Amino acid sequence: MWTTINEPSVISIAGYDTGNKAVGRCSKWVNSKCQAGDSATEPYIVSHHLLLSHAAAVQEFRKCNKTSKDGKIGIVISPPWLEPYDFTSSADKHAVERGLTVEIDWHLDPVVYGDYPKIMKKHAGSRLPSFTAEQSKMLRNSYDFIGINYYTARFVAHSPHIDPALRRFRTDHQFERKEKNHSNHLIGPGENRGVLYYSYPEGINDYDDGTKSRDEILNDTFRISYLTDHLQQLHKAIIDDGCDVRGYYTWSLLDNFEWEHGYSTRFGLYYIDRENDLKRYPKDSVHWFKQFLNRPVLKSEQTENEEGWKEENNNKTLDDSEGFETSIDSIINLMTNTSRIEEEGNDICAFENPNDQLGFLLGPQKLFGTLENLL
Repeated sequence: MWTTINEPSVISIAGYDTGNKAVGRCSKWVNSKCQAGDSATEPYIVSHHLLLSHAAAVQEFRKCNKTSKDGKIGIVISPPWLEPYDFTSSADKHAVERGLTVEIDWHLDPVVYGDYPKIMKKHAGSRLPSFTAEQSKMLRNSYDFIGINYYTARFVAHSPHIDPALRRFRTDHQFERKEKNHSNHLIGPGENRGVLYYSYPEGINDYDDGTKSRDEILNDTFRISYLTDHLQQLHKAIIDDGCDVRGYYTWSLLDNFEWEHGYSTRFGLYYIDRENDLKRYPKDSVHWFKQFLNRPVLKSEQTENEEGWKEENNNKTLDDSEGFETSIDSIINLMTNTSRIEEEGNDICAFENPNDQLGFLLGPQKLFGTLENLL
């Protein structure tokens, strides 16, 4: 599996609207640290060219006879899920629709349909570039799978007023993200499966401020607990919601250089000793993952008859829960047994939530890769 562009919206917005990530361009009134830039135009221009580069790469990939015949290529986006700040407010519900259009459709509509969503054209106007007929043709269906780096969810409120003298991408579409709703509640685990639970907004990160020993960082039981719980949710997405999930990746394999945070954060399953020739040390989560991946796979007939997770097993670890052993077997089986989903031909991921923007691309003939990028 190959990917072209990772998180295009982060490149465009954080790099050219807010200026807090590379390349650090934005309007001076948005961020005084920016030396140059235009937050009202550059994010649209940058994403436009990112999409064209994606389409060109896919075109070359599909023509190349040196890649494997079963090779797949796609793009990776990083949308948060959005819910209305006030569920009784029609304005906030429309704000959610606009928000999901920006977070998802901005980069997926061109890849799927060859053009930008109408609602973005309406709000951005002439500042949103247009595709030529040839470019649109090249973009259309330029994916074999869609990768998603997912972080958390937010409430969204309608933002009615825009100062025409201070235009920027963040305000164009008239919605404002909020961590709490009008009742002062955070998004969190609940009974409604259509609402993504509040994950880790800052990720599974071993903060390295120099005060922790290496052994303390290697003992990452909190990461094991998270992965155990999270894979249960992935199992529910496959079994209960019928999501066509073909892969799952944990961010990250190794401690890395993390955007503007540099080497001060450690997301890796492997600890990198930067003071000792970059020697690698497996964290406890590595041993957990090895056990997870080495579980025997159940036959598909057994997984299809499985009743799902039992409430009492939700917080148990890999070694002490028979229910968890059965369920992780089914996750691996469902990821590898792709013919089962294709033969069913059902509507995939048909959430009851009317604001769901993902359903249009989750057809049985397309791959949908879920990546976990916990920043």
